[in-house]
Amino acid sequence: MKRKIMRHILATLTAISLLLVSCSRETVLREELPHIFPDYIGVTVPAGIAPLNFGLPEEYSKVFAKVSDSHGNSITAKGRYAGFNLKQWHKLTEANVGETLTVTVAGYRDGRWEQFRPFMVFISRYPLDDYGLTYRKFAPGYETYSKIGIYQRNIHNFKEEPILEGSLLPGQCMGCHTANATSPDQFLFHLRGKHGATVVQTEGQRKWLETKTDSTIAKAVYSYWHPSGEYVAHSNNKIYQIFWTGNNERYIEVYDEASDVIVHNVRNDQYILSPLLRTDDFETYPAFSSDGKTLYFCSAPKVNVPAQAEDLHYNLCSISFDKDTETFGSQVDTLINSVAMGKSVTFPRPSYDGRWLLYSYADFGCFPINHKEADLWLMDLRDGSTHPLERANSSYCESFHNWSSDSHWILFASRRGDSLYSRIYITQIDEEGNASKPFLLPQKNPDFYHKTLFTFNVPDFTKEKVDFKTRGTYEEAFSDERVKVTVKQ
Repeated sequence: MKRKIMRHILATLTAISLLLVSCSRETVLREELPHIFPDYIGVTVPAGIAPLNFGLPEEYSKVFAKVSDSHGNSITAKGRYAGFNLKQWHKLTEANVGETLTVTVAGYRDGRWEQFRPFMVFISRYPLDDYGLTYRKFAPGYETYSKIGIYQRNIHNFKEEPILEGSLLPGQCMGCHTANATSPDQFLFHLRGKHGATVVQTEGQRKWLETKTDSTIAKAVYSYWHPSGEYVAHSNNKIYQIFWTGNNERYIEVYDEASDVIVHNVRNDQYILSPLLRTDDFETYPAFSSDGKTLYFCSAPKVNVPAQAEDLHYNLCSISFDKDTETFGSQVDTLINSVAMGKSVTFPRPSYDGRWLLYSYADFGCFPINHKEADLWLMDLRDGSTHPLERANSSYCESFHNWSSDSHWILFASRRGDSLYSRIYITQIDEEGNASKPFLLPQKNPDFYHKTLFTFNVPDFTKEKVDFKTRGTYEEAFSDERVKVTVKQ
């Protein structure tokens, strides 16, 4: 295999060298790898993904790139950046499932071409057949709602469409959204502001809910669907934010003054409560197991916030749930005692095949996107063992993560690019729970990430396109007509 790859590399080098020499009097062969953006060197991608378009540093006025397989097939791109033909890219990647592509790059500056050492791109044997992604996109201010929206993106091309934009609902903040195991047939999001509501859409029909009751401390926040589609787990959180002062490397912290976990029957809009999920401790971030029989959540011993915000540490816990009787188990199990280790577990996300539990691990607190030390970890649900996703993690916060429908791909938000803006990355998870080198969500023009003033968070895969009719949304939002959630007695 190694000999085959080496022969392929040598043939590619010879071919591109001849081409470049024919176009320029001088070609410089460089031993180092090219400094490309986004960094797609050595990544593993699914066949049929949008092309991995990239550029060189700005001192290069032109880029030439050739992508070749071991069967003599290749495609090329030339211009201000390497922008590959969509159909050609799809054909080449789909013909090389489980194999390796070789990418040879040259840049033009100071009247000559410079050719770099080729690099590899690996085409995964795991398909990614989901339609695409959903995410929240907004300007990274802390009180600006007009530039916030929920969007969807076809992962196989570059088409982005709004699901709902803030300009349609002025003064309202669109919060977290979630689909049921990537199925857009069951979709919800939270609207904050004077006319706030939780909007639940099932099979094209939507209702606007008032989720605060006399028996609960706040409106519904962080939500997760039961696999049956009949229930949604929410947390009720009194959320605040603080800004750090002095020489602290941290800028902002989001914390809860109080929080509980409840389960919502979406057929009759009743809350199912348990005293074990509504204690003086802080319970948050619920998530159902793939079979719906277990509810995972995070729990922290109560501290005086914000003064003791850095002493706020969350354990990973679970409790059984029986949907047929609408009852919880009689005890809470602590799966990871991070309090004892002075750490904090948040945002548990079980894989849909029941094998893994993905979560974020930080020094403290419940909002990992503001923690540069936050990393992704994986628990094997067969034996409870855990390990960090070393290849996926970086020195700048990994958070807001979830699984593809086949449980072989994850996406997450990371600030590794510039430490300020969250971008969406995708990585493969193999049978042993190992991550590949993640790749940044491809854009048609790679300069997009240098020019946009928007940040991305709460990304999720979606099997199909989300069909959310915006007609009538303004009237529905500002009518204040709400279905009031009640509590099961």
